[in-house]
Amino acid sequence: MAAQLPSAFTERMKELLGMEYEQFAETYKETPYAGIRVNTLKITVQVLLERSPFELQPIPWCPTGFYTEDGARPGKHPFYHAGLYYIQEPSAMAPVELLNVQPGDRVLDLCAAPGGKSTQIAAKLQGQGLLVSNDLHPERTKALAKNLELYGVRNGIVLNESPERIAAAFPGFFDRILIDAPCSGEGMFRKDEDMVKQWEPGTPRKYADMQRDILRSAAEALTPGGTIVYSTCTFAPEENEGSILEFLASHPQFTAVPAGGTGSFSPGLGELPEAARLWPHKVKGEGHFMAVLRHDGSTAAQGDAGNADTALPVSVHSKGGKPSPAAKTAGDRGDGGRGGKGGRASGKGGAPKGREPQGSGEEAALAAYAEFCREQLGWQPDGHPVMFGDHLYISPLPKEALNGLKTIRPGWYVGHVRSGRFIPGHPLATALQPAECCRSLSLSSGNGEAVSYLKGETLAIPEQRLSVKPGSTSKGYVLVCIDGFSAGWAKWQEGMLKNEYPAGWRWT
Repeated sequence: MAAQLPSAFTERMKELLGMEYEQFAETYKETPYAGIRVNTLKITVQVLLERSPFELQPIPWCPTGFYTEDGARPGKHPFYHAGLYYIQEPSAMAPVELLNVQPGDRVLDLCAAPGGKSTQIAAKLQGQGLLVSNDLHPERTKALAKNLELYGVRNGIVLNESPERIAAAFPGFFDRILIDAPCSGEGMFRKDEDMVKQWEPGTPRKYADMQRDILRSAAEALTPGGTIVYSTCTFAPEENEGSILEFLASHPQFTAVPAGGTGSFSPGLGELPEAARLWPHKVKGEGHFMAVLRHDGSTAAQGDAGNADTALPVSVHSKGGKPSPAAKTAGDRGDGGRGGKGGRASGKGGAPKGREPQGSGEEAALAAYAEFCREQLGWQPDGHPVMFGDHLYISPLPKEALNGLKTIRPGWYVGHVRSGRFIPGHPLATALQPAECCRSLSLSSGNGEAVSYLKGETLAIPEQRLSVKPGSTSKGYVLVCIDGFSAGWAKWQEGMLKNEYPAGWRWT
C-alpha cells in the first residue's frame, strides 16, 4: 500500500501481536481479497456455481460466500444486474452468520448502509418475518435502499434514524439485532488508504463512546431472550473488547456466548475470549471483530416491552388485512422507487405539490393497484398498503408502527398511480419470480440481448418467445428475466418490447 501506516498504530499493533507483528505487517504488501455472496432469494448456491462465468472458491465462514479470482469483474456481468450476488469483502460476511437468523425472525440492522449485511439477513429470512435496515446518514440510505431493491427484498423497511429513537419506537421488539458499528476502520487500512489518512491516535476513543451508546439502545429494542451481534472492522481493543465488557458490566441480563466459527476465528483479547477476531495474517480477508451477546430472557429491564407483539398496533406476523388509511411515511421522486426522501409520519412534509391531498384518492389508487394485480400478476401480495402521495408500498408493518420515524422505505415499493392507472415500480419486478407474472421473457446473458435490455434499448421479440399464463393475452407488462432471473419490466406489443428499465439503473 502507498499510504504510510501511522506510527502510533504500528506501535500499538506490535504490543498486541508480539512475535506475530512482522507476519501481520507483511499483509500490507498483499492485494486485498475480494468475494461475492450468493443471493439465495433468487438463486441457489449450486445453480450459481454451475453458471458462474468466473472461478469461485468457498469462504470458510460463509456457506454462500466465495472468493473471486484476480481480474474477475463480477460487477460487469448481467448476473450482477439481476441481483444474483452481492460483491462483498470476505471478512464482512462473518457477522451475519453469527447472528443465526431464522425465517420469521424480526431483525434490526442498526448501522446498515450500504446494505451488504442487510441483503445477507434478508436471504436468511427467505421473505418471512421482518427486516428493518437503518442508517443515521441520509445520503448513505440511498445506496442501502437500492441494494435491498436490487436483491428482491419484499419484507424490508429502511429508516434514517438514531438508535435511541428506534428503541423508543420498538421497545423489546426485535429477536435479533446486528450492530456493525461505526469504527476507526483499522482493519480496512490495506483496502482503503483514505481510512489511514483519517486516522489519529484519539480516533478509537471517539468511536468507542459512540459504540457504547448504540449498544445501550440496541439492548432496549431487543426482545427478552434475543441476540445481538456486535462487529467492527478495527483492531483497537477499546472499540472491541472494551466496548463489550463495559456493556456487560452495566447489563447483567446479557452474556457473551462463544462465537465459535470454523477454525478461522481467533479468540477475543484479555477478559473476552468468547469474542472472535479475524486477523489478516491468519485468514484470507481484512481485520474484523465480533461478539455475540445473548439476553437471558428476563423481562424486568424491558418493563412493559416484554410482549413484543403488543408493542405495536398489529403483530408483524399478521398478513393481509383490509387496506388502512395511508401514512405520511416515505417520499419518492417517482423514478421507480429509488432514492426517495425520508418523510415524517407526524405530517410535517405533506403530499408532494401538484398531487391530491393525502388520502383523498387512496381508495381509487388501491383499486387501480388491485386491477393491475389481477391483469398482470394474477395474484396480490400480502401486507399493509402504505401510500405517500400517489406512491404505493406494501409494508410488513401497519402504518402506525412507523409514525414519527424518518422512513426512507416503509416496505416493498410496488409502484405509483398516474391518471387513474397503476404503473408498476422497478422494485416490484426485481422481487418477483417468473411464475408470479402473467407474462415473462427470459433474455440470454451470453448473446448480448440481456445487456441491450439493461442499456434501455427497445428489442424485437417474437410472440412465441413470451411465456404467457393461460387466460392472459400477450400484450401488456412483461417481467423481463436474465437467464430466467427477474431483472425489470417491459411492455410487449406486436413484436416489440418497449423497455421500462429505469434510467438510473442502466448498464454503463
